[in-house]
Amino acid sequence: MRLRRLLPLLGLASVGWMTWTGCAAAQEASPPPNAAGPWELALDGSFRRCGLMLGAEPGSVGRVLRFPAGCRRALPMINGIVGWRQEGEMIQLLDREGQPVLAFATPEGDGPRSAETPGGERYSLAQAGMTQAGSRPAAPLVTQAALTTPPSLRGAAPESWAGAPSTAAAVTGLYTLDRFVEKDVCRVVLRADTAQVTAQVQEGCRDPGLALFDPTAWHYEAGRLTLVARRGHSVELIPVGEGRWRRDPEIGTTFVLRRVEP
Repeated sequence: MRLRRLLPLLGLASVGWMTWTGCAAAQEASPPPNAAGPWELALDGSFRRCGLMLGAEPGSVGRVLRFPAGCRRALPMINGIVGWRQEGEMIQLLDREGQPVLAFATPEGDGPRSAETPGGERYSLAQAGMTQAGSRPAAPLVTQAALTTPPSLRGAAPESWAGAPSTAAAVTGLYTLDRFVEKDVCRVVLRADTAQVTAQVQEGCRDPGLALFDPTAWHYEAGRLTLVARRGHSVELIPVGEGRWRRDPEIGTTFVLRRVEP
């Protein structure tokens, strides 16, 4: 009799124990954060880099991977990559057979992930808006001091800074985008106040690349103009004359911003 009375209690205890251990196992096995989103791939020891969009939807191999056409010239290795997958904390860029071309593990500290090809080339992968020293705001701020104090151009190559504005405030204005043979295909306004800066593509833009990039912010430092996209990735430009800027490094289709009157 005593055993019969204990059996239901033992059963409940067993169920409770199994439920608790099941929850603990589920917590331990919880998936890592989804890596889908904008990232930046860079060849270490060079200025070659490319913005990648790791899509969440399934692709022909793994998940969908998107990148600008100019990446094929900047990083030829990327021509063999058609998808990506995440295994635990590892992010793998996959070839057409589903084999990893580059496998990026979580870094031990701050900074980008790193991977090496069989040929010995080392690449870094960082979330858009991250630097090797850590994170930075997706929409950089410009203080009043930055608007009035000339930037230091110490150590810069003289030919790279011809016509460089002396202050960030001098960069503001209306610009038009010139491509290889087409002129004035898109216009963008760079504004600044005492707290922050904004960029806005104007209506009637006929350039799908800039429209997709969708710059919403910018910043100017040491002679370089950086346009920051809504999703956090960026493109850098250097002055090539009064009111004119070109993408640096020069990859893909010609990209020149030219100041125009409103």
